[in-house]
Amino acid sequence: MSKARQLADNGAATPNRNMVINGAMNVAQRSTSVTGLGNSVGYQTVDRVKVNCDTDNASAGRFTMTQTADGPSGFANCLKLACTTADTSIAAGEFLALEYKIEGQDLQRMKKGTSDAEQVTISFYVKGNASATYMLEIKDGDNDRLNHNQFAVTTSWNRISIPITGDTTGALDDDNANSLELRFWLHAGSNYTSGTHTANTWAGQTHANRAVGISSFFDATSRTFFLTGLQMEIGSSATPFEHKTFAQDLYDCQRYYFKFLEGNNKEIGVAWYYSSTHASFMFRYPTTMRATPTGIDETGTGYYTLYANGGSDAFNSVTFENGSTESYSALNNSEVSGTAGQAGIVRGTNASAKIEFDAEL
Repeated sequence: MSKARQLADNGAATPNRNMVINGAMNVAQRSTSVTGLGNSVGYQTVDRVKVNCDTDNASAGRFTMTQTADGPSGFANCLKLACTTADTSIAAGEFLALEYKIEGQDLQRMKKGTSDAEQVTISFYVKGNASATYMLEIKDGDNDRLNHNQFAVTTSWNRISIPITGDTTGALDDDNANSLELRFWLHAGSNYTSGTHTANTWAGQTHANRAVGISSFFDATSRTFFLTGLQMEIGSSATPFEHKTFAQDLYDCQRYYFKFLEGNNKEIGVAWYYSSTHASFMFRYPTTMRATPTGIDETGTGYYTLYANGGSDAFNSVTFENGSTESYSALNNSEVSGTAGQAGIVRGTNASAKIEFDAEL
């Protein structure tokens, strides 16, 4: 049998089989490095990967999160966590996890909740500074059902492949909301570790079973965790990672988050004077976003300038007005001075100026 036929038979030639966006960790629109993490929740560096913790019972441990050019063969990039403050006194409610969330309408091929529910396989590459054990949790948020599987990390890159039994209970909603999470448990207190671990079994949510037997990422300042090549596909075994072009990954990521180019003299959008003291702007995204996003501006003296009719008009902030999944209108109604009806261009005129739109799950 030819190699091409073998690849086709095991699914490797099937396009869009990977249900994970940016699994090669190539896109990092927000930042390539963020320090002092460990007591807050949110998307920080690599697109689509979220940091989660219990902010009411946050660990004293801290880490730096980076997009790092240290992937295994065939991967230019990976996500790296490096512990900077250890915490060996673990409170019961503490936890640290990385999450990847998927819309229900992108998961219907799993046939979850039916008699012919499909088996899926989740695969990824990991390494660390020392041997460790962590937990991969698959969480069906629509029906509060979970599946847990421990995995080992060594000092070398290894590809982990975890087959997940098809779940005949609980269909996933066919919409644009979060239906399924892949959660990597890296640190947890007894509220999450004191139960029993049964591998690859779907069950209702029991907190004590969610991180049984894991190591603590915060056990020493030497601790690191590297991740790339994240893939989830239909089938009982992992196929070769489905690489996409950077342009494809960026386009898919911008459904959830988009940042207009930040920095000095970077064009943001078209603007016009609605009145002598009111300037309006229109932001059009590069792709249809998952939902109407939240508009975010970086504020500061003279951060933005409207150039119109040969003149310039500096202002400090943007007020977001009417949004959709396609575009957003905004305005400044106090810091501008021009002629009603004049049109121009808005540019960022400070290195920190930026406009963001967030429609993350």
